[in-house]
Amino acid sequence: MATYCLTVARLQLALGQGARRLHVSAAFNAKAKVSMSRFEPTSYVNYGKLRSNIDIVKKRLNRPLTLSEKNVYGHLDDPHNQEIDRGRTYLRLHPDRVAMQDATAQMAMLQFISSGLPKVAVPSTIHCDHLIEAQIGGAKDLARAKDINVEVYNFLASAGAKYGVGFWKPGSGIIHQIILENYAYPGVMLIGTDSHTPNGGGLGSICIGVGGADAVDVMAGIPWELKCPNVIGVNLTGRLSGWTSPKDVILKVAGILTVKGGTGAIVEYYGPGVDSISCTGMATICNMGAEIGATTSVFPYNHRMKTYMEKTGRGDIAALSDENIDLLVPDEGCEYDQIIHINLDELKPHINGPFTPDLCHPVSEVGAMAKKHGWPLEVKVGLIGSCTNSSYEDMGRAASLAKQALDKGMKCKSFFNISPGSEQIRATIERDGYSKILNDVGGVVMANACGPCIGQWDRQDIKKGDKNTIVTSFNRNFTARNDANPATHCFVTSPEIVTAMAIAGTLDFDPEKDYLTAPNGEKWKLEPPYGDELPALDFDPGQDTYQHPPPDGTALRVDVSPQSNRLQLLEPFDKWSGKDLEDLQVLIKVKGKCTTDHISAAGPWLKFRGHLDNISNNMLIGAVNIENDGINKLKNLLTGEYGGVPDVARHYKANGLSWVVVGDDNYGEGSSREHAALEPRHLGGRVIIVKSFARIHETNLKKQGMIPLTFNNPSDYDKIRPDDKISIRGLKSFIPGTPLTGVVKHRDGSEETLQLNHTFNETQIEWFQAGSALNRMKALQH
Repeated sequence: MATYCLTVARLQLALGQGARRLHVSAAFNAKAKVSMSRFEPTSYVNYGKLRSNIDIVKKRLNRPLTLSEKNVYGHLDDPHNQEIDRGRTYLRLHPDRVAMQDATAQMAMLQFISSGLPKVAVPSTIHCDHLIEAQIGGAKDLARAKDINVEVYNFLASAGAKYGVGFWKPGSGIIHQIILENYAYPGVMLIGTDSHTPNGGGLGSICIGVGGADAVDVMAGIPWELKCPNVIGVNLTGRLSGWTSPKDVILKVAGILTVKGGTGAIVEYYGPGVDSISCTGMATICNMGAEIGATTSVFPYNHRMKTYMEKTGRGDIAALSDENIDLLVPDEGCEYDQIIHINLDELKPHINGPFTPDLCHPVSEVGAMAKKHGWPLEVKVGLIGSCTNSSYEDMGRAASLAKQALDKGMKCKSFFNISPGSEQIRATIERDGYSKILNDVGGVVMANACGPCIGQWDRQDIKKGDKNTIVTSFNRNFTARNDANPATHCFVTSPEIVTAMAIAGTLDFDPEKDYLTAPNGEKWKLEPPYGDELPALDFDPGQDTYQHPPPDGTALRVDVSPQSNRLQLLEPFDKWSGKDLEDLQVLIKVKGKCTTDHISAAGPWLKFRGHLDNISNNMLIGAVNIENDGINKLKNLLTGEYGGVPDVARHYKANGLSWVVVGDDNYGEGSSREHAALEPRHLGGRVIIVKSFARIHETNLKKQGMIPLTFNNPSDYDKIRPDDKISIRGLKSFIPGTPLTGVVKHRDGSEETLQLNHTFNETQIEWFQAGSALNRMKALQH
């Protein structure tokens, strides 16, 4: 079998590393800017290796494979001997690439530095998108961020140069959009330190969100472990049209599966309806698959992906994808663990929320629901963009609605903010007039960054505690996520519905049937939105914002000042003592939903993501204490006084008292931020006991030497009191598949014994025994 290998020379036609790739259309004049694509010297498309692994596995399993299985099993470390059982066994994989956003890259690079390795083993990049606060507008906000975060940006740039990691400077855009434009392609496996890494599934890639310690494994060249995913098939029939958008597909799926229905599974879309969705629309659907807990999501290769790759400088890869299309689509007769059917002809515009991304409503019904539940009808702010919906097509469809309003003499009644996904998108929509239309209708174009989507928003139009409604084209709407105001009711929908509601100013506006009133009294209806899938004049790349690492960074230094309050070198966690964990104090018994935003808040805390001790001051400050329904208020059982969660934890640690957290369902839902696991470990936590975990968070806890456990009987949650002590027994004979025992000691002297389940495999047990996965990695080097 021939090995199809695309070298850098072919990729860049001798233009040089990181050079801009020329694409000149018939309508393109010689002075126009050009599209770009960047690949490191070690990047290549090796469909031969993928084919070889798949052939080995197919002979072993003797059955047709889903697309997800082809891509995942195609990256096995040992396809001949790997035990493969969906939903049960752990796979050892070799991903092709690593990507890190700046907030998580700090801790990932600090861990890589601690590993002692001289250079990354796979192509890796850092993307500066999380630390730019939306305040005034794009240029001024970017300049302010560069000033405030100079220490962090310098650290990431210098660490990238020393260890062979590409660096996308602040202003480049959001990590997932950059990946789609430059690094994703059909058949590649990429891991990223952000939960919305699955965005790349819109280009037929298997892109998986992980914690920084997982990224370190891959950058070190160590086989990466993933529990063999189940596969949920979503069969799309019909075609999208009118007001219905790709976002409505995933909003509908979220309503069906809920925030944990995809846990442990890859969501694979297929069927005749796929071809009616643009490549960037498919990316939108895959991106928000993180909200149902899915490992990742993926679409089969088709002509939409081919055209997108050609427009973004990867025509050579598109040609190779055509030659190997049998690897990039599911086998006929393959079987899914669950199938969902969606007829796109019948799908209506949806809007989800508030406070959870799976509370699903048709747009036509949300007004009635708002009146029933007392949700504010006035839309204070409409926000479009983010990694989920910031494509050229998204911006064009929003601009088409804005233009209709302007033609009638109207502007938005709500504040209206636009966050371009990348410098390439910003430059192209500015060239093509979309930015002017969106500005003229009352919008403000913010920086090419995450901004309000992750809480980086200096919101001034309301006071904290004021009950209000915002609508966004983002992916998450957890309590206080966007503006730190727990009274803000956030609804997630498509950019076109956000734009329509911002023009109307009210949540109960249904653009399919409701009329607007022009200043002259004329009643009129918005026509369905329209936007070109891709720009006719190719993309304008804008400013060059990429720093390629030097061939040899050995002589470079990466300095971290001991006086810094933003960066802190890591000290290794302590090893397991060899004994059972006795009399762990219950720090907090958490009531209800506890996402990674509750465990390690973002927003203003992002500035401490490189300083473990400082950021630990936000540990669990958003969680609800079942004892008093308070937030960040719990009783210190050593002093009898009440204090904040981190303060009490620090006091326990200082007095040699280790502790445990007790939680509810889907604990750790949301972001991939490993700080939610690092902070409890740093402040003396040893065990987390809950009804169920979100996938990434459970793995992150294991990586840091914590023990994540689940109640064998979920009702046992009710048996634990906030002032109990819990002993974990059975650690001397800790083996996969055998539960541990929890002995709960109440203050009145009575005890209860509970069965506590775990999902540790042998390698993960070694992490626990060594004190962390990083400790284990370093031990294996000697």
